[in-house]
Amino acid sequence: MDLSLLKTILQVLLAVTGLLLVLLVLLHRGKGGGLSDMFGGGVSAGAGSSGVAERNLNRLTVTVAVIWALCAIGLGVLARIMLVTG
Repeated sequence: MDLSLLKTILQVLLAVTGLLLVLLVLLHRGKGGGLSDMFGGGVSAGAGSSGVAERNLNRLTVTVAVIWALCAIGLGVLARIMLVTG
């Protein structure tokens, strides 16, 4: 695989996961609510962070964050390889 193609794929994946990560973080329920309240997430105050939906949102957010970090690291390694090989 061509290194420039791999670089482009990683850059696109980094941008997409970055935007998705921002959206997922905004959907989390904080102390004062957040965007999740706007979409009906703040219906019951007692079931906030212990619900299945909130746990799944946490897992999805962590997964997307790990993918984003791996893309960033991969781009750094790829830049180093491209610098060395010319």
